[in-house]
Amino acid sequence: MIQSLKSIFKIHELRQKILFTLFILFISRVGTHIPIPGIDSNALAIAAKSMQNTLLGLYDMFAGGAFKKATIFALGIMPYISASIIIQLLGSVFPYFQRLQKEGEAGRKKITQITRYGTVLLASLQAFGVSRLLVNLKAGSGIPVVPYPGLGFTLLTMITLTSGTIFLMWLGEQITERGIGNGISLIIMINIMSRFPKVIIQEITLINSGVRWLLTDVVLLGVMVIIIAFVVYLTQGKRKIPVQYAKRVVGRKIYGGQSTNIPLRVNTAGVMPIIFAQALVFIPNSIGMWFENVEWLQSGMRYFNVNHPVYWIIFGLLIVFFTYFYTAIAFNPTEVADNMKKHGGFIPGIRPGKRTAKYIDNILTKVTLPGSIALAMVAVFPYILMKITDVGYSLASFFGGTSLLIMVGVALDTLQQVESHLLTRHYDGFMKSGKMKGRKRF
Repeated sequence: MIQSLKSIFKIHELRQKILFTLFILFISRVGTHIPIPGIDSNALAIAAKSMQNTLLGLYDMFAGGAFKKATIFALGIMPYISASIIIQLLGSVFPYFQRLQKEGEAGRKKITQITRYGTVLLASLQAFGVSRLLVNLKAGSGIPVVPYPGLGFTLLTMITLTSGTIFLMWLGEQITERGIGNGISLIIMINIMSRFPKVIIQEITLINSGVRWLLTDVVLLGVMVIIIAFVVYLTQGKRKIPVQYAKRVVGRKIYGGQSTNIPLRVNTAGVMPIIFAQALVFIPNSIGMWFENVEWLQSGMRYFNVNHPVYWIIFGLLIVFFTYFYTAIAFNPTEVADNMKKHGGFIPGIRPGKRTAKYIDNILTKVTLPGSIALAMVAVFPYILMKITDVGYSLASFFGGTSLLIMVGVALDTLQQVESHLLTRHYDGFMKSGKMKGRKRF
């Protein structure tokens, strides 16, 4: 491992890519500390404490704490992610997007252009919502977060936040093109990891003050290592379906005849089911924040508290549902079977065509079930940990859920990129076999 790290800086091209990526990530973090004009920062800090267990708290996690500070990167890169997901969903419904997906590089460029336009539209709408939220927010003593609200503040906020999102999108594209790749994913990961140093300082403070035992943190560290290992195993796990290609004679050359496989991942949907499920279960709390005077609504909010078992059950079931839903969109057995048939491929013992599609779909359904349950367990574990211990949400979020899955997935992707550069230049990779597998998240 140490030798591999040394080899990274021996390759000029790889060294330049890594340094460029670090520079861009530094810029993305600087923007999370530049506030929007016209905000009372002290009043906002007090009002932001009520957002932790709401949809806004989830949004703030992806924005790296920029949302609760109302900075120029408050929207983060989420409008781009949302636009990408919408375009992907439209691709399974509308023939126009299906044609673009099959047109190769030209279609990909067109989809990218549409996604960018969608990002601007979503960012503008969300920026308007944020401006209205900030105007209505008040600190505990009734001090308004925006001292001088009006049309000027709304327009300035919309322009600032939309520009910040577009700039972040551009930074991500620069990392993808000129850095080590996966720019958008890396920006999200660095935003999530930015909370880790603060958590470490809080734990050290608790130990020094005698509130927390050192042995407790050692046990928690061991549990974290086990959870991370399980998430890596879940991310990398796959079921291989053997495929045989028939021999074809074209002129004097023989094509095909080789054996390969279709790798069906245990967690094909990645982190998307947790994002969808978490957004839905946070909606009641977000609504309750707006209607504080409605008694029956407030009494029902206790079931959607992160410490309530009903919340865990609903959250887990939604994750299982969205895992199947997103897997059905991301992987089309019929399309895979048709492509195999066109190129002379077949699964031994299975007739090509509909029988093959049904066979693949049957295996995918069986593989997805344990994957979805494991994903639900990883997502719910931080809340269970908070219930049985005195660990706060800031620390518990690193024991599972969206944060850990994104960090593990992006870390594997990044290591794969570096691994490919090392092996191309005839250096030893991080793994002796040189077969580290990653997966793109966004």
